[in-house]
Amino acid sequence: MKMDRKFLPLKVILALILCPFHTTCAAKTNFVTCGSIIKLLNSDYGSRLHSHDVKYGSGSGQQSVTGVELKEDVNSHWVIKAPTKKHCERGEPVQCGDIIRLEHLTTKKNLHSHHFPSPLSGEQEVSAYGDEGAGDTGDHWELVCSNDEWVRDAHVRLRHLDTGSYLGMSGRSFGRPISGQMEVVGFSSPQHGTRWTTAEGLYIVPKDKGSHEEYAHIEL
Repeated sequence: MKMDRKFLPLKVILALILCPFHTTCAAKTNFVTCGSIIKLLNSDYGSRLHSHDVKYGSGSGQQSVTGVELKEDVNSHWVIKAPTKKHCERGEPVQCGDIIRLEHLTTKKNLHSHHFPSPLSGEQEVSAYGDEGAGDTGDHWELVCSNDEWVRDAHVRLRHLDTGSYLGMSGRSFGRPISGQMEVVGFSSPQHGTRWTTAEGLYIVPKDKGSHEEYAHIEL
């Protein structure tokens, strides 16, 4: 797959060129870092976290969030960011226990949840919310994992800070206009369907101490 470059800043595109020739780049690519653009794969259902400019017909009426099996869909890219009104350095490894936001790359809305029922299973609704990355505390997710840092390919969970629910997939699928896409929900406990791992994406590599250079590792 070729990533749609119109979404990538020039600084990141240059990083894609530089990284393969940098001797320390390969040793650092196992961390998931702030500013990286990733796809999240549900470990239990094999579908990627996805959104698009289609609103729920019930509940909050906000932009829907679903799961898709298709690997090549650009609408499954999410940017890792700090909580609202906070800042994290690009390339800084995300720690287990950190609070993060996930901004949908295409629509600039944040992964969000709240006390609305999901449309198919009646679990907690998960939506995409905000304007150009601006939202509220309903966009905050705690990274639950067993390492010090978020390691690529490791199984992790995302716990919604406001409600305590865990990001997951219900196993149910929608009909038209998003036929075959899976329902994404919040569960009250870390049950089946709540495990995630990183998939394709553009991973910003941590800087060396004292270095002003920034690199990226891309796997699409």
